[in-house]
Amino acid sequence: MPSFFNTWLPFIYLYVVGGLFFITGLIIAVKSGSLNKQIPRHRKWFWLLIFGYCFFFILHALLITAALYW
Repeated sequence: MPSFFNTWLPFIYLYVVGGLFFITGLIIAVKSGSLNKQIPRHRKWFWLLIFGYCFFFILHALLITAALYW
């Protein structure tokens, strides 16, 4: 069985460090006015970006789990 350091540690690093860059980018977009959450279309894209990040996080975790245990 692969060790924690070969499977889950890269996953955690990817989504923690990548998540920090992602959140920083969203904050910059909102503060600069590029993403105005008062506009319905922008609000939809904001939530779509959040959903996409969470979706790929969960999908990636499920696929790693499937590869390790099934």
